[in-house]
Amino acid sequence: MRNPATHTADDATPSELWRASIRLLLMFLALALLVVPLLRELPLGTTARTGLLAWLLVLLALYWLYAGLGYQALLLLQLVVFSAAAVLLTTKVALVILGITRLTVLRITARWLILAGATMAVVNLGWMVLDLLQRRSRA
Repeated sequence: MRNPATHTADDATPSELWRASIRLLLMFLALALLVVPLLRELPLGTTARTGLLAWLLVLLALYWLYAGLGYQALLLLQLVVFSAAAVLLTTKVALVILGITRLTVLRITARWLILAGATMAVVNLGWMVLDLLQRRSRA
């Protein structure tokens, strides 16, 4: 097993930044093309499926932070946003189990948080690529 990254994109070499960008892009593609369609096929309610996605995104954000796949401040913010979405959706599922079905604001808010976290992930990748292009043009 590999040790955690000693640095993030903030102080990575161009080759490390390039490898991290490719890994991050491949993870995005796998998530969009494999995981999301698989989650949609599960025989669960909308909230439960979205909750599973949120918890998966929390785990991915933890891994990205551990592996140094991006800028630390943005990765930490992503982790907080995805965690908040996962907690809201877990709360919503628990309330539905207890018979309280009218708090759809929890699911709606969690979806917006997931979209905000996904936007941060795309910004993180874009920032890494821009940093690579700037370093290349300076050389």
